[in-house]
Amino acid sequence: MRKLIFIIVTLLSVSATAQMEGWVQTFKDTRIINGHSVENNFKGGMKFIISHRFGSINGGPYEFFGIDQSTIRIGLDYGITDRLTIGLGRSSYLKTLDAFAKYRIFVQKENGGSPVSVTAISTTALETVKWAEPDRQNYFTSRLFYAHQLLISRRFNEDLAIQIMPSVVHRNIVPDPSVKHDVISIGAAGRYQLTKKMALQAEAYYVLENQLSEGYHMPISIGIDIETKGHQFQFSLSNALGMTEKFFITETTNDWLDGGIGLGFNITRDFRIRGRK
Repeated sequence: MRKLIFIIVTLLSVSATAQMEGWVQTFKDTRIINGHSVENNFKGGMKFIISHRFGSINGGPYEFFGIDQSTIRIGLDYGITDRLTIGLGRSSYLKTLDAFAKYRIFVQKENGGSPVSVTAISTTALETVKWAEPDRQNYFTSRLFYAHQLLISRRFNEDLAIQIMPSVVHRNIVPDPSVKHDVISIGAAGRYQLTKKMALQAEAYYVLENQLSEGYHMPISIGIDIETKGHQFQFSLSNALGMTEKFFITETTNDWLDGGIGLGFNITRDFRIRGRK
């Protein structure tokens, strides 16, 4: 096992020293809407992200079509190398803390090399909301959950890019014994460039059958991505309220057909902490 780990680390280290010339940028930012894209921060680059999700528009005028209800996530991502990014975040939804590591394995290039970009990402998250039943025996590990994804993308031309995301979400605690701890899903996302600075983006995750309880739906999100100097603005419509993988992949209860759609946005700001892009 130690030899295998050594070989893997060595290969990754060699891969990380490869030249960046000719890299194809599939997406303009590290997030699509809720999920990650294959893109990473550049070495020494810090990304500050504010994500906001409002309630469902089917709440009507009384809830101001969802504006009265909202959740927010604030995060910081940092590029250790051009291929390796780490990040931390805190969401108001169940008062969740999350951390991730993201590594670019293969990069699509303009001439030769890999025809696709491949990025691996692992996320750990911790719910800190007060226990619903504090008098019973509660375990810290019950608050933890994990997600592992392989992001595979290809930019076909100047306008169109596609990404698929095989994913596994592990939950340490589940509602009842009939529900699986490990949930396997397949995500798909796309980007179509509308103008030089504006693009249409969409993503969805299909959870394989017999893994979730009744009442959960496929998370589907569409949005507009606007690029400015130093900032990225993403406005979206989605039936998913949570902004970590466990919530939007395995716990989406709203249904598009019933008007369970909420407005949302991501705002990102990039900083150079050290080095040059």
